[in-house]
Amino acid sequence: MELGIGIGWRPEIADEVEALAGIDWVEAVAENLCADHLPDSLVRLRERGVRVVPHGVALGLGGADRPDPVRLASLAARAELLGTPLVTEHIAFVRAGGPLTASPRLEAGHLLPVPRTRDALDVLCENVRIAQDSLPVPLALENIAALITWPGEELTEGQFLAELVERTGVRLLIDVANLHTNHVNLGQDPAKALDELPVEAIAYVHVAGGVEKNGVWHDTHAHPVTAPVLDVLAELRSRVDPPGVLLERDDAFPPAGELAGELDAIRATLRRAAPPTRGPGAPPTRGPGAAPGVGSASASASASGEGPASGEGPGRAVRGGDRPPVAPAPAGARDRTAVAQAALLSALVAGTPAPEGFDHRRLRVQSRALAAKRADVVAKVAPELPEILGDGYRAAFLAYADGRPMSGGYRRDALDFAEHVLIAGGPADPAARRRLTYWWQDRAGARPPRRGTRLIRAARAVLVGR
Repeated sequence: MELGIGIGWRPEIADEVEALAGIDWVEAVAENLCADHLPDSLVRLRERGVRVVPHGVALGLGGADRPDPVRLASLAARAELLGTPLVTEHIAFVRAGGPLTASPRLEAGHLLPVPRTRDALDVLCENVRIAQDSLPVPLALENIAALITWPGEELTEGQFLAELVERTGVRLLIDVANLHTNHVNLGQDPAKALDELPVEAIAYVHVAGGVEKNGVWHDTHAHPVTAPVLDVLAELRSRVDPPGVLLERDDAFPPAGELAGELDAIRATLRRAAPPTRGPGAPPTRGPGAAPGVGSASASASASGEGPASGEGPGRAVRGGDRPPVAPAPAGARDRTAVAQAALLSALVAGTPAPEGFDHRRLRVQSRALAAKRADVVAKVAPELPEILGDGYRAAFLAYADGRPMSGGYRRDALDFAEHVLIAGGPADPAARRRLTYWWQDRAGARPPRRGTRLIRAARAVLVGR
């Protein structure tokens, strides 16, 4: 199924997206959509025949735990609501700890790389098969950008993805900006990764902008798409004609004219990089690195009964009842993966010692990036906090986040941050302290009061009496 040219739909640019010419489809963050109704903008787009694909960010299929049935059911409900041809997620882990390690559950608040080891691949394959059997439409998984690499990796990124496709029949969402990011940060060659991929398994492609700071490329989705990223897109197009290409933008949204210009640059890149037209009866193009039995998701998976049947595109899938039973990961693979991921995440968000073999400087960069993202997202979900705290918001949040992992979602994080500021005696301005106290109390709900809560209530009584 051909998707065409699309753009990431975000509430902040809903009007601009609706007005853009030549948009065939949009992608919306699944967790930002209600399960029972759609924003008016998406309803209007669907009425015009524009497809909407939900893009998940919270499943953590690369984590040591099996997928959360509640999260899977939520993603399935959004797929049904949208009438989408497929859903997408990431090859990443987003939380660690818990029962498998008998340690506190930690939330990263960000997509973290899965070690490219046999253990991690076994766990990922089982998790993907569980997810596929729970979803009403095909699943495609995205490669992520990384600031760090795991020691002792056994496979390249291309090999890892190729074997994932071979074993599960899952589709791929290839982010060329992430391939460029990993080239700058980790020295990984995008062309080699593309050579090793089963490119015919690609459901669609992401293109996004970023910025380089101090030799590190930050995949911000808040800057224009750069020429090197378009070069990677051209490399991909020279190997395969992707069913869809989508422009992502998540922050610092430019005027509609600039978005249109970036879409035009993507279209022009695809045209220029297309290989010469093949004559009638010529065999279909295969990826240069596609080994026999792997050449495409359809070819490899249909032979085993695990994936789309011959002639099916990414809009159709073999349902769970037609696949062999999910093979569990080998004994010990989940436990070993859990211990490794918990140790890394704890070092990044809780200040524990860095696991052996990691680049300590890179870990510090990643740790600061996670804290900065927490500050940015909390400012979005609770805009009153930067308004109340003014210029001191960011410094106060980063001080709070240092060594204090996120244990729940971002709204919980916002409440915990406000409580921390109040217990510490801030803000210094009495009016701001009064506003922050009221804000916290209005949103804290009926949670049983802890000692800090009682102190805040006492403080509020004093403030009110002034």
